[in-house]
Amino acid sequence: MAEQAFTLDDLRLILIEAAGADDSYQVGGDILDTDFEQLGYESLALLETGGRIEREYHISLDEEILSIANTPRMLIDAVNNSLAALI
Repeated sequence: MAEQAFTLDDLRLILIEAAGADDSYQVGGDILDTDFEQLGYESLALLETGGRIEREYHISLDEEILSIANTPRMLIDAVNNSLAALI
């Protein structure tokens, strides 16, 4: 069975669905370590994002993870760790 990976592209699509996105930010390595607040996403938007990730990927993310993971890279890593635990 192939391992499913959660990517920056996946996160960007979910962020757009959950809270809208500023198209001036291009998907790329330069935003991976940018704080979500600097990208314009507040805690409620991230909670909605977390809920969408859980539903779409059939995982459970601890609410603490959503408050600690303050950059796209940290959230992507947390999601991929949860996905890896399913295998």
